[in-house]
Amino acid sequence: MWFRFRLSSGRLFVTRHSAIVKAATLAEAMLFDFLISMETQLTWYGHAAFKIRTATGKILLIDPWVVNPAFAGGKEELASLDHVDLIFLTHGHTDHVGNTVEIGKRTGANLVSNFDLNAAIVSALGYPESQAGNETTGHLGGQISLLDGEVKVQFVPAWHGSSIEKGGNAPPVYAGNPTGLLIVLRDGPTIYHTGDTDLFSDMALVKRFHKTDVMLVCIGDHFTMGPARAAEAVKLVAPKSVIPMHYGTFPVLTGTPELFERELKKRKVKARLRVMRPGEMIALDSKVKS
Repeated sequence: MWFRFRLSSGRLFVTRHSAIVKAATLAEAMLFDFLISMETQLTWYGHAAFKIRTATGKILLIDPWVVNPAFAGGKEELASLDHVDLIFLTHGHTDHVGNTVEIGKRTGANLVSNFDLNAAIVSALGYPESQAGNETTGHLGGQISLLDGEVKVQFVPAWHGSSIEKGGNAPPVYAGNPTGLLIVLRDGPTIYHTGDTDLFSDMALVKRFHKTDVMLVCIGDHFTMGPARAAEAVKLVAPKSVIPMHYGTFPVLTGTPELFERELKKRKVKARLRVMRPGEMIALDSKVKS
């Protein structure tokens, strides 16, 4: 029992009241933990690298260059990644392949990419072939269902290049067409990672098939769209919210969130701008309601 009958009635009431408060506080904390576990979480590692934690605790990585110049805690984060379910890649350049092979070998994560990129990663960099089968390999226009339908991904075009660098004096290995990724989470948001790309008019077709909740869009200029063209891309896709990426990692990537915000306002874009810091984790809203 959590009180003693021999205590006075006043003391008995206080003791009972204290126990009730403690129980209520514990229940509230448990409810909070439960609700947190039910949300989708997004972490930005800087550049184009993201981690998604689904509502059921699945861990998805996109273009995991975790140890990059923009993320001071990259080495520690890389060491802590002991469980990863899927690694998504948009294209084969070093600043996007990043730490993919190391993470894949250590965690057993399955590789999700287009066919040519998959073949190049396996043959040139030694990604485990058993973790890169047809079940997780697709191509432009195709959609793959993963993790018993909890995650679906569609490969969409991106205007860029794609090759794998083995290092040393070895020539680059062809890695097919670059892609963007439309990642649809069951009971969670739909996320469009543009990959590295320029603006192109067919981006407007995305919204005919998917209502995008979160658009992860490159804004850095020089190698990809700058703020103005990225803002135009957001207008075409019409997402609920937009997160800028692929900027500030190197001096040549001169696009900034401030310039991007200005260009969004010029076009009267309604998407909510969310600017993240490298290493920051945020909760994502659920699906756009029809």
